[in-house]
Amino acid sequence: MSFEFAEIARHAAADRSITSEEVLALRGAGWADGRMTREEAEIVFATQHAIENPSREWSDFFVEAIQNFVLNGSDPLGFASAEEANWLIGQVELDGKVCSMTELELLTRIIERAHNVPETLKTFVLGVLEREVLEGVGPTRCGGELSDSHVTEAECRILRRVIFGQASDRPAAVSRREAEVMFRIKNAVAAQENVPEFQRLFVQSVGNYLMGFAHSNGQISHERMLELEAFVADNKASIGRFMGNMAKSAPNAFGVVFGKKDEGPSRSEQVAAEAEVNGIEQAWLDQQIAASGEVDAYDEALLGFIAEETGVA
Repeated sequence: MSFEFAEIARHAAADRSITSEEVLALRGAGWADGRMTREEAEIVFATQHAIENPSREWSDFFVEAIQNFVLNGSDPLGFASAEEANWLIGQVELDGKVCSMTELELLTRIIERAHNVPETLKTFVLGVLEREVLEGVGPTRCGGELSDSHVTEAECRILRRVIFGQASDRPAAVSRREAEVMFRIKNAVAAQENVPEFQRLFVQSVGNYLMGFAHSNGQISHERMLELEAFVADNKASIGRFMGNMAKSAPNAFGVVFGKKDEGPSRSEQVAAEAEVNGIEQAWLDQQIAASGEVDAYDEALLGFIAEETGVA
């Protein structure tokens, strides 16, 4: 870390404000080697906690800098390790506040863009998101506002980005846990003047969980990616050695790889099977709807969507 970086940050923290020129100087000093160190990241977080009215320039820098450290601070790039995830959670909670709007954008961006993150971080982000949608107030960094009385358009955008994010529970799909978050939010605000987009998002997300197909290998873990990168980097690794080991460990390996294909269901058959609401899913849906004590307009829209998609309408 350069002396200039530390001095600029300390000066901003003391003033409880930071100018556009200082942000520009931090960018130059902090990314001189292309990566953000932990010491620099902790200084950035301390500055974020000290600033009273962060500017758009500072918020952009903060999100980019911490995202860079969490996802690219160590190999493999694009992943957050358990240590990095725990560090991030600790930093967000350090000032005793639930979460600032800038920090909410940071958490959203990481789930949206990471290849994968540890379960602890997924759980933390979902909890923060649910709490902020139901209780948060004030302007968001990406435009719009949070409301503690109804669901706004900005809140819908954030919900969609996290639930369908690349590092969410099911990338490009919705998990049971995420669907239950949507039900709890819906139950809390069903009688309020929510934006129309919220009903669409509720139906799409819960419908996706019940009827959407998600490949079981849609994500790879941080640990597995390290193993794969180590294998590729091994100078001794070769196709010949790989094939030789295969032949020794499984005499019929070549027949398995190049011969007759597995008789398991095809991708189209798997998709068709997932599109059916099974008994377990139906019981779950009944339980979620019953939790509010009534079938509201959101439930009716969801049930109508399911009936239409399954051909029983």
